[in-house]
Amino acid sequence: MKRIFIPASQAQDWQQFLAEPERQWKVGYSARTLAYCWHTATGFPEEVGLVFASSPLLAFHSIEPLLILPEYKVSLKGRGPDSQNDIFVLGKAQDGELVSIMVEGKVEESFGDSLGKWKSANKGFTDNKRERLDDLQQHLGLASIPDDIYYQLLHRTASAVIEARRFNARYAIMLVHSFSPTASWFDEYARFLNLFDVVAEKNVLHHLNVVDGIDVYTVWVTGDVCFLKL
Repeated sequence: MKRIFIPASQAQDWQQFLAEPERQWKVGYSARTLAYCWHTATGFPEEVGLVFASSPLLAFHSIEPLLILPEYKVSLKGRGPDSQNDIFVLGKAQDGELVSIMVEGKVEESFGDSLGKWKSANKGFTDNKRERLDDLQQHLGLASIPDDIYYQLLHRTASAVIEARRFNARYAIMLVHSFSPTASWFDEYARFLNLFDVVAEKNVLHHLNVVDGIDVYTVWVTGDVCFLKL
């Protein structure tokens, strides 16, 4: 995987990096909405910055984004596709520690397949899939994962942990940036948090686990719906 990145001068530049540029780049859909929201901002979008500023952890009150990379791929163990994250942010927290943040943009799109459906697809739960799932569980610090949990939430959160290790970051955050007026799929997100005995709330940063010295967090941020029209 190439690690050469080019700067974007406008939100439209993000389109070329999508898995399916023509199909995914539509007004009111997550890819375009997220691009315009983040590209318009200076640093973090306002609502994201406010969530960090209200965190009980003082270190998160002022996170400086060092790099913001759209459509960022993270290699997972075993054969199969990488985890293509909507945005990767490498930030520096107020305590000087690095923060690995994976952003998953949503409007009405789902989190894809449940773990059970992923297991049974194609050739079923092969040794390769088992190897990949075991590795994801290790990154998340989980002994087992029920089949009704959505696979995308697993590898997006694991991506934040994987890159935290690579950059020697103290913190890893999986951030769902939802522009859905009805908070579609929040219940599925909440079910994922239940694995860590955490009760999900919107716009609240939740601590999930400590894995190999990395503090793992997640947050559901409600986005500004004005970007749905751009």
